[in-house]
Amino acid sequence: MQEYDIIVLGTGLKECVLSGLMSLNGKKVLHIDKNPYHGGESVSISPLEELFKKFKVPGPAKSMGRGKEWNVDLIPKFFLASGQLVKILMHTEVTRYLDFRVVEGSHVYKAGKLHKVPASEEDANASDLMGMFDKRRFRKLLLFALNFDMRNPRTYQDVDPSKTTTQDLFSRFDLGSDVVEFIGHAIALHNCESYLDQPCVETIRRIKLYSQSLARHSSPYLYPVYGLAELPQGFARLNAEYGGTFLLNKAVDEILLDNGRVTAVKSDGKLFQCKQLICDPSYVPNRVRKVGNVIRVICLLNHPVKNTQEANSCQIIIPQTQLHRKSDIFISVVSYAHNVASDGMYIATVTTAAETTNPEKEVQPGLELLEPIMQKFVSISNLLVPKDDGKKSQIFVSRSYDETNHCEGECDDIMDMYRRITGVDLCFGSQRHQSHTSDED
Repeated sequence: MQEYDIIVLGTGLKECVLSGLMSLNGKKVLHIDKNPYHGGESVSISPLEELFKKFKVPGPAKSMGRGKEWNVDLIPKFFLASGQLVKILMHTEVTRYLDFRVVEGSHVYKAGKLHKVPASEEDANASDLMGMFDKRRFRKLLLFALNFDMRNPRTYQDVDPSKTTTQDLFSRFDLGSDVVEFIGHAIALHNCESYLDQPCVETIRRIKLYSQSLARHSSPYLYPVYGLAELPQGFARLNAEYGGTFLLNKAVDEILLDNGRVTAVKSDGKLFQCKQLICDPSYVPNRVRKVGNVIRVICLLNHPVKNTQEANSCQIIIPQTQLHRKSDIFISVVSYAHNVASDGMYIATVTTAAETTNPEKEVQPGLELLEPIMQKFVSISNLLVPKDDGKKSQIFVSRSYDETNHCEGECDDIMDMYRRITGVDLCFGSQRHQSHTSDED
């Protein structure tokens, strides 16, 4: 019987990141996936014919170009240039295996129109999202957030970050409701209104993160060339470099426990011992509970989205208040510029948390922004969360991917799982270990 410190089930983004980090920490890791490919629920589909086959749709049309030129992410996620995922990529040096391009623009929906989220002082001055006085107040808030340091009370400017609510913070800067809406949803990336009643420290952190990401590039967001599935594969290579073992296309027969604690995994009749187990919800359906549904509509286009300055890639957020909803609608747009589609073609994905029994109707306002649509593919998935923190059983289960089109929520889950698995916070300052010899299967 082979023994490992940690067994990881599933090769989704979160599982591969954690697998790579554990290997980096000197743990002996076995990674098993029931699928013959990396990516799990967040896989990139290629060639295009496979996407049509998956959704049982006839096609594709010859006008869509060569199928092998497409890499369609089932769950596309942009990431902030100064965000946690980029820090993990830099810390692990997985950037060696990947190439990234900037997402050209970020837009917010207001009163039936798309508006560019201000990305510079020139953008703010030209923006029709704000009046003249609001532009000055907006700049003051950004300056306050950039200078804010939780460790230095002199930067607080009479704001108590742990007691002052976000609503009170915005009132102090005398910001109008329209400005509050796009700051809260398109810059701080909150997806519901409850943040307004919470202490303002988290919103200040998010505004600062967005501004710092923007300072690095002409846009705050990045996306991998060839699609998001490049990330799990990059971390899989890191795991292999540090001695990790991969078994793809292997069924998981049983997870064995002793006194409620994981001891082994049985796969294809073989027993593998372990001290800890990391997995996605599909491997342990009895250990997760459903908290909602997410609808995703993948749309293939032969044109850029209207009113986005002909952008080859962009993010669009429709704040929930614009449509009298409880949660935002998100649209991510990528194209041939990221080597994920044939020349001149675009992939736009509309997502939201389902609030009714007719989620397709809920995303209609987002789909209308994309017309004409060559082909669309609709999926509705359960939003699953673990029933417990896993410390007793040593089985640590990731959350399902949320409805947002950025990685911040997924990174929070990775950081939280790392803390529960290891007992310490992930520190980005430590040096990498020496690599081991990879076990190849």
